[in-house]
Amino acid sequence: MKARATALDFGLRIGIGLSLSLGPGLLAVAVLAPAQALLAQASAIPSAAPPPVSSQEQDRRGRQLLEQMVEALGGPAWLNRTSMLRQGHTASFFRGNPTLNVIDFWDYTRFADASHPEAERIEFTKKHDIVQIWTPTNGYEITYKGNKPLPEDQVQEALRRRSHSIEVIVQTWLKQPDVVVLYEGTSMVERRMAEKVTLLGADNDSVTLELDASTHLPLRRSFQTRNSTFKDYDEDEEQYEDYHLIEGLQTPFTISRYHNGDLSNQRFFTKIEYAVPLTPEMFDVERPLKGKKK
Repeated sequence: MKARATALDFGLRIGIGLSLSLGPGLLAVAVLAPAQALLAQASAIPSAAPPPVSSQEQDRRGRQLLEQMVEALGGPAWLNRTSMLRQGHTASFFRGNPTLNVIDFWDYTRFADASHPEAERIEFTKKHDIVQIWTPTNGYEITYKGNKPLPEDQVQEALRRRSHSIEVIVQTWLKQPDVVVLYEGTSMVERRMAEKVTLLGADNDSVTLELDASTHLPLRRSFQTRNSTFKDYDEDEEQYEDYHLIEGLQTPFTISRYHNGDLSNQRFFTKIEYAVPLTPEMFDVERPLKGKKK
């Protein structure tokens, strides 16, 4: 618009000057001819805005990036993991500030297959005397006295994270016929260039992945949840750093969780193994701990 206005103004100036020598009868011709020529030149200037991208192209590009992500993580070997042990330290934060509460943990994960659902067992402290067991629908604390359900808000938070995890995105979200995949261009994650992909479910749920533009490994995963108290939205995200190749699988050794922009938890892994032997008894919530470990 600015180019068109400038051209018109310039044309008017030329027309007025010419009318002084050509006479009033030729005023219209003197004004319109230069203005039309300059407007034609201005319309030929290419626009700086990017060309529009069709929804089909967004879907194609988004799915392509997610396929590249799976391949970067380990391909079929990553898709067919059976179990995993992650050992390390976890630190909690309040409104982004450390609480100085750092705990050792051992996290045993059994991935779902045709014979059993996914389950997780987390042993805390060097004595392993506090255990959490997570089933597909609930979480329990196990001690030498027995078990008790974990607080409802803690359970719901964990279930939301699981339903938006990278594993569930690949194994469930992408297989839904009505899911919408959107490629949203580039972004920055901790000063690293990323490509952004958002998936929209039929129930208005959504999740966003930001993948390293060079390696295609996940750098950040985020989603929003309706806050029933304040009637707005809470945003939860995880950032993945310090990847190492473990048994052919690219694995992050640092995972940071944020809630509404504030750091809430960090996990630093010191040892990760895949295909570890796990027994069904390890995930039986009815089995109390037998005795203290030295």
